[in-house]
Amino acid sequence: MKILLHTCCGPCTIYPLDYLRNEGHIVHGYFFNPNIHPYTEWQRRRETLEKYAREQELPVIFDVDYPLEQFLQMVVHREARRCQFCYALRLRQAARVARRGDFDAFTTTLLVSPFQKHDLLREIGEAVGEESGVPFYYVDFRPGFKEAVARSKELGMYRQQYCGCIYSEKERYYRSSKREGAGEGK
Repeated sequence: MKILLHTCCGPCTIYPLDYLRNEGHIVHGYFFNPNIHPYTEWQRRRETLEKYAREQELPVIFDVDYPLEQFLQMVVHREARRCQFCYALRLRQAARVARRGDFDAFTTTLLVSPFQKHDLLREIGEAVGEESGVPFYYVDFRPGFKEAVARSKELGMYRQQYCGCIYSEKERYYRSSKREGAGEGK
């Protein structure tokens, strides 16, 4: 099959690309990630993927737009469900590109991370596949996560420390005074 692989970054592309190629599929990448903040983070992830894709002879479609506002408008006042909206936004766009490019199916590198909401990704991917007419190719790539991390380190790839959105960045780095026990009479 000719499969469009939605890619969030270079390191997460390693295992899914190997897996799909080992199954005999023709794989093309698609970089569309309006959730990533700040813009400099988006650039680093894109540059890392560009370099890896060249090395692997992986054709990648890079969506050069950075519609951060679209992502933020979708999740504002729905922060607790932000992943649902984020997954839907990215997978719908990947399905559109897959349909226009006459791909047999689409999938996502998000399925490699044990930190993503795997069941929700599958549910949304399958629903988007039905509505778009391009099947979502589901594979649980998580068994290859540790291998991909090790390989990305060997390759000296930039590895981010949060999923990409402004909310996950805050969760990763911000420690409130209440969380650290300060500010309570100390």
